[in-house]
Amino acid sequence: MSLSVGIPLTILLLLGNGFFVAAEFALVAAKRPRLERAAARGSRAAASAVAGIRELSLMLAGAQLGITMCSLGLGLVSEPVIAQTLTPVFHDTGLPDAGAHAVAFVLALALVTFLHMVIGEMAPKSWAIASPERSVLVLAPPFRAFTAVVRPVLAALNTVTNLLLRMIGVPPRDALSVSRTPEQLRDLVEESRRLGLIEEPDVQLLKAALEAPESPLENLMTPVGEIVSVPPSATPQEVIDTSISTGRTRIMLRGRGRPGPPRMVHVRDAYLARARDRRTPAGQLAHRVPTLTVGTPVTEAVTTLQNHQSQLGLVLGGDGTPAGLISLDDLVTTLLTPEHTP
Repeated sequence: MSLSVGIPLTILLLLGNGFFVAAEFALVAAKRPRLERAAARGSRAAASAVAGIRELSLMLAGAQLGITMCSLGLGLVSEPVIAQTLTPVFHDTGLPDAGAHAVAFVLALALVTFLHMVIGEMAPKSWAIASPERSVLVLAPPFRAFTAVVRPVLAALNTVTNLLLRMIGVPPRDALSVSRTPEQLRDLVEESRRLGLIEEPDVQLLKAALEAPESPLENLMTPVGEIVSVPPSATPQEVIDTSISTGRTRIMLRGRGRPGPPRMVHVRDAYLARARDRRTPAGQLAHRVPTLTVGTPVTEAVTTLQNHQSQLGLVLGGDGTPAGLISLDDLVTTLLTPEHTP
């Protein structure tokens, strides 16, 4: 093969190798939620990227296939062409044919390896990692087109790979898991502080948020003595006056006349009731409030309130008597304030 053909082909193979390397790292590093939001706004490139992430195992197999094809092409085409070009040069210096060919081959191998690593591997990898969302939007559509063409081959390779993984007890995954344990996140926070990437107030804020899921409600609730309440017989105007004087929009009922779960009334309902009938008692406007215990973890408490579609929860002590009140609004505010961290 002549040098005029071998050099352009070498450049194409290097660029192809870089394309597959960049696509591989971009799919792994890109933030899926950002791409999904872009896809929801109508971005076809983002939709293609999200589709690739959803079948990541197959996409990585496609990238590896492309990298292998380009690497083999460099070995079959580029090295011989460069070696054949350099051999006469060293032969003219007085080296025998075998020696000239050996020196030319070593130099050709070193040059192709250098170009392969820099242009075909390191540069595209660094670009993809530095701008994963931007790079994946550029690379995903053509990369998906390539995988569509070779999908039968990739499916076969992926099936064999998954079979081997199962044989050694490793469950295969088709999508990248982005979850992190609290311990991993704490390590990331500490490392970021050490490198000076985040300020100390932000460090304390993040630590407070990380510790929050394990915090008991006892440390976060409003004490029972500070609960704002009205009797079930209170009129809508009395509920409104209580809300104005305390700043609370949700008022608990006290001394309920019938057994059952605790209840609260929203000032919004009081305003609506006042417009219809100013004598409507608060007991008729009340909604149920779920009960929790002082030892309930924050995550469980949030789930309970969400399941009951309630913004408030009554916290009971060990003897079953009310110990305090917890709200989703106050909970989030308290958890994200470092000085309230337990």
